[in-house]
Amino acid sequence: MSLACIERPSPNFNERPEGRGADILLLHYTGMESVEAAASRLCDPAAKVSSHYLVDEAGVVTRMVPEHLRAWHAGVGNWAGETDINGASIGIEIANGGHDFGSPPYPDVQMRAVEALCLDILSRHAIPARRVLGHSDIAPGRKADPGEWFDWARLSRAGVGVWVEPEPVIEGPALAEGDRGDTVAELQYMLADYGYGIEVLGRYDEATKAVVTAFQRHFRPVKVDGVADVSTIATLRRLLDAVKSGA
Repeated sequence: MSLACIERPSPNFNERPEGRGADILLLHYTGMESVEAAASRLCDPAAKVSSHYLVDEAGVVTRMVPEHLRAWHAGVGNWAGETDINGASIGIEIANGGHDFGSPPYPDVQMRAVEALCLDILSRHAIPARRVLGHSDIAPGRKADPGEWFDWARLSRAGVGVWVEPEPVIEGPALAEGDRGDTVAELQYMLADYGYGIEVLGRYDEATKAVVTAFQRHFRPVKVDGVADVSTIATLRRLLDAVKSGA
């Protein structure tokens, strides 16, 4: 399978580490006012940023960096102990104004193109479903894209990534910043078990809140507040059960 793409080469890339193939697929929003502004920045040598692909609102896919090379899209991050995210990933920038420009919806035609592009990439690379991620997953507290309104469930139905139905939000006990103890440590352990870069310290600190927020953006988007309520913890357990059973 080979998807038709416009070519707009970016000068911002280098070689992947020797012997390292891509085993992470990382999705972003551009977070800029227009797709042209984003494309110009991704091709600007002074900006020192790029991605492998850019998908505009009309569903047009632009290839900027060949997949065998390392594009500069992730920055500092961590997933399951991997810290060279650029070296391990293929990056897709999706044209969307993001949180700074009103959190606009992703048009259906754009999502269809993202689905097709992801499936095309997955046909060539052994990328596990649990390593199809958002920028916020690998850089909690620093990044928020592709945003809580991005339709991860749709991608999962198409065979891209992991999704479980979130537990409904209900009243009940919750863990929040400042809490300490074994229940906090258990939460941190579960988040780390899935892949989030978090230390198991038994303290609900600022870093833990950031990771919980990132988890909610991806897997429990109806309420994103960094508080580990009943719904968040139940959804996390369901997710871990799903991946461990091979779903």
